[in-house]
Amino acid sequence: MADRPNILWICTDQQRFDTIHALGNEHIRTPNLDRLVAEGVAFTHAYCQAPICTPSRASFLTGCYPSTLHVNRNGNEFFPPDVPLITRELADLGYDCGLVGKLHLSACEGRVEQRSDDGYRVFKWSHHPKPESYWPTAQHDYQQWLSDQGVVWEEAYGGETPDGSDARTEFDAGIAARYHQTTWCAEETVAFIREQRQGPWLMSVNPFDPHPPFDPAPEYMARMDVDAMPLPRFRPEELESQLRFSNVDHQTKTPISPHDYDARRMVAAYYAQIEHLDDAVGQMLAALEETGQRENTIILFTSDHGEMLGDHGLLLKGCRFYEGAVHVPLILSWPGRWANGLVSDALVELADLVPTLKEALGLPIGPEVQGRSLLPILEGRADPAQHRPFVRCEYHDAIDQPHGSRANMLFDGRYKLVVYHGGANGPVGDLGELYDLAEDPDEFVNLWDEPAHRDTRWQLMRTLFDAVMLATDDGQPRVGRY
Repeated sequence: MADRPNILWICTDQQRFDTIHALGNEHIRTPNLDRLVAEGVAFTHAYCQAPICTPSRASFLTGCYPSTLHVNRNGNEFFPPDVPLITRELADLGYDCGLVGKLHLSACEGRVEQRSDDGYRVFKWSHHPKPESYWPTAQHDYQQWLSDQGVVWEEAYGGETPDGSDARTEFDAGIAARYHQTTWCAEETVAFIREQRQGPWLMSVNPFDPHPPFDPAPEYMARMDVDAMPLPRFRPEELESQLRFSNVDHQTKTPISPHDYDARRMVAAYYAQIEHLDDAVGQMLAALEETGQRENTIILFTSDHGEMLGDHGLLLKGCRFYEGAVHVPLILSWPGRWANGLVSDALVELADLVPTLKEALGLPIGPEVQGRSLLPILEGRADPAQHRPFVRCEYHDAIDQPHGSRANMLFDGRYKLVVYHGGANGPVGDLGELYDLAEDPDEFVNLWDEPAHRDTRWQLMRTLFDAVMLATDDGQPRVGRY
């Protein structure tokens, strides 16, 4: 085991794909993520398998689709005990595994998350930093860290929303950078990296940012040029057209024009959170270099899903599949072993991460794993523009809402199909979305009902149906005819 690499797995919360300077965003400063892009492989078309926390995290920690795992929603009582997490598998092989920040494989509201057999020796847990409404301080490691420093959250935090919700149209700064949850995640990670040990380690770094309520540390908000921020992707007619989807989820019931709130300030606050995260990544990189571990450490940077950020009149995330919600950043780096400075436009899924790690470590990839290893691209043995013919994303009653919406998305690199399930007599009727991203990259023109695109719609629906059905294989070996 001593010759196997360490793994630093950084997963931010609700970070869109278009938030890295080196990959085209001129409004944000991300020098440390830019460095990872230069020292690794950046996948520009990476997609999560669910546009919401728990099912997405379950998927990328197992390499299976959420519906296969029957982990489809936030708020579940427990994570299934028979579902093997990659962290548990690596711990059994001798990896020293740690976590700081979120895990969110089971319900976190009104209680501390109940752990499964996750394999983590070090478990520094923190979810949304609101102890007064979620859990006792002593059972929330970040809040306990604040308490140990004599910091009272209610006094130190300056950005509480008027109604306490995540959906905001006013954006005030939160807690100071030195007391921020992102800073705590970085410090705990550095401490873990510096521990003395004989074998390899894996560290899951799961900060809460840039998840709403868009409350960056004031030091980071102060450096943003609010007036220079881009406005969300929006057309006025969407205030009406989005109402067709009002039975789909909570977002769509109240679409909002970016001209009716300070949208540029919202974007600035979101970017400020990401710039803070970037500095945290810089601290981790420095610790790896100072301890002589950078060359033998795989770094994986991604996010569980995106954020609508006002696009199409929508905030947050939910049962919609626009690029802002399902398209995420993904960078993998292993100096001297994997390509440097490669930007891959191949279609990839977060479910591909587990088989990638397994193949890189020389471990068998069992039939239950539905992801596809990215190692051939990382090692320069495959065309970096080709990996999957399409990517999928799912939403099955993921959050508590009246209709319990269910939907599937398929994107083949040009056309994106979204099918909402419920039928003509259900809450959604014959409702769906079809976009041609080659002609309409901002997804403004829904072709679902267009006669000229009927054949395309049905061909994609057939492909989606086949993919969903083929994913129902339980992965168990057949040992007899009956």
